[in-house]
Amino acid sequence: MCGIVGYIGYREAYPIVIKGLKRLEYRGYDSAGVMLYDGKDLKLSKTKGKVVDLETKAAKEITTNGTIGIGHTRWATHGIPNDVNSHPHVSNSGDLVIIHNGIIENYAPLKIELIKRGYVFHSDTDTEVLVNLIEEIQINEKLKLGKAVQVALNQVVGAYAIAVFDKKNPDEIVVARLGSPLAIGIGEGEYFIASDASPFIEYTQNAVYLEDGEMANIRLHKPIKVRKIQDDSLVDPYIQELKMNLEQIEKGGYEHFMLKEIYEQPSVIKDTYRGRLHANEGIIQMSGVEDNLEKFMNAERIIIIACGTSWHAGLVAEYVFEEFTRIPVEVEYASEFRYRNPIITAKDVVIAISQSGETADTMAAIKLAKEKGAFVYGVCNVVGSSISRETHAGSHTHAGPEIGVASTKAFTTQITVLTMIALRLAKAKGTMSNTDFHRYLLELELIPEKVKEALDTNDKAKEIAAVFKNSNNCLYLGRGYNFPVALEGALKLKEISYIHAEGYPAAEMKHGPIALIDKYMPVVVIAPKLGHYDKIVSNIQEIKSRSGIIIAVVTKGDTQVRELADYVIEIPETSDALSPLITTIPLQLLSYHIAVMRGCNVDQPRNLAKSVTVE
Repeated sequence: MCGIVGYIGYREAYPIVIKGLKRLEYRGYDSAGVMLYDGKDLKLSKTKGKVVDLETKAAKEITTNGTIGIGHTRWATHGIPNDVNSHPHVSNSGDLVIIHNGIIENYAPLKIELIKRGYVFHSDTDTEVLVNLIEEIQINEKLKLGKAVQVALNQVVGAYAIAVFDKKNPDEIVVARLGSPLAIGIGEGEYFIASDASPFIEYTQNAVYLEDGEMANIRLHKPIKVRKIQDDSLVDPYIQELKMNLEQIEKGGYEHFMLKEIYEQPSVIKDTYRGRLHANEGIIQMSGVEDNLEKFMNAERIIIIACGTSWHAGLVAEYVFEEFTRIPVEVEYASEFRYRNPIITAKDVVIAISQSGETADTMAAIKLAKEKGAFVYGVCNVVGSSISRETHAGSHTHAGPEIGVASTKAFTTQITVLTMIALRLAKAKGTMSNTDFHRYLLELELIPEKVKEALDTNDKAKEIAAVFKNSNNCLYLGRGYNFPVALEGALKLKEISYIHAEGYPAAEMKHGPIALIDKYMPVVVIAPKLGHYDKIVSNIQEIKSRSGIIIAVVTKGDTQVRELADYVIEIPETSDALSPLITTIPLQLLSYHIAVMRGCNVDQPRNLAKSVTVE
């Protein structure tokens, strides 16, 4: 949600800021804006719509020279999407400019007080309140910008990542964060500011990720100075070397990022287990698990917290952990978990899953679990993210940047990591025979090749998509390990094609959804040969007897379901517990092609953001 980009240095700022905003478009937004400083005047342009609309408008109303600039893509919270509510926002004097990701919850009483003091507001946003609050403090208390920002932030309640510029002191940008991510790229004689590292990866490999409750003064030709917002104490900033590269955040010849990321899954699954899985030696070695093995071994319960696709990966993990380790598992929506006063003890292990590592509800749930004494283990993709820093230990999925809003490779790499953790614990606890353990390791090592084979169903998925692209509803059914895959398949279709879809355990069909079955209702059934195959066949027969249309995902060589189904997609065989890594592939392709055929914006679906960093 919302994207922040800034630059201060010797280059022209405008192209850096605009390119950076385009790289943050995956976060979801409804308007965009830019501020440039040319050494004399502030130049501001902002508009409802996309970054390309901003480029068109800026070309008409401002000159775009200047070596200092900040830019923003906004996701509306306070105030409808329009030009006026777009960021950046300027203070009443015209000297201060701010961009802001987050929500100031107590903006209303602050606004009332500022109005009493003569301030005039032009937008409906909480952000305009914040920039004027900073100005009021700066003027009244005769403070420099950094100190005024600090004092103001100690008066606000909410979440934020901000960048503030003062025309009266033009060699500095002040940034701060609480609950929303912010990275500072460090170059030679230049600094970059962004919500994540993707906007500046081509310019520098060195970055500082601000921790919650920190702010930084970024000055030309001086080291950055990081302080705690609450008590003004200095912090020694940790400069991190970035692992991503420019190629990873470009489309590489694919029409959409989503399609590229679907096809990256064989290689990223291999990257996920590389150095961790040694199948021939019968070893799984994950430092986060090894260093905390006693915590896992003594766990009376594992609680998995996540949102969206990560929650579905957690549901798969519930089946895997309970089957392999015999430890009870509960899977919780982070957004519900944090508000319902859950029962957590020091004997619980909490596993938090997030692609971005910045999901606000998951972060809040982590803090709650830690307060209750639980051991918290993170599974996320982004190195240096808030969740990877906030948890006691964890594992990165090494999927590389995922730009498409609809998660694909994040899902399969999360399942891969969680399966490896479960296998390592099963080995340590003795809840799985050595024969089965070695069999699973060898099969997991083969998964990338089988995913590659599953990607060969692309043409079939496209053919089926052409038939059902105008459907109004769709039902997804699965059993056991593949029930969460049914949920994930339905979510993908909803997210990017805007077709209403629901996922159900196949046996639950008789408890309501069967009433929807008719000749207009496509039903996607996940029916691999292993698992509850006979039961799935019975469910399919029930659908057919009611004139339902069956799209079946089956194991290669299947004959029984093929005779019943209207459309069949074949996938390679694997063990039941690992089948979600394969069965999800054709569902991703099917959703992708339906969305493309419907003319939808696949990489940036309406109303969605890649990373939900505010509640």
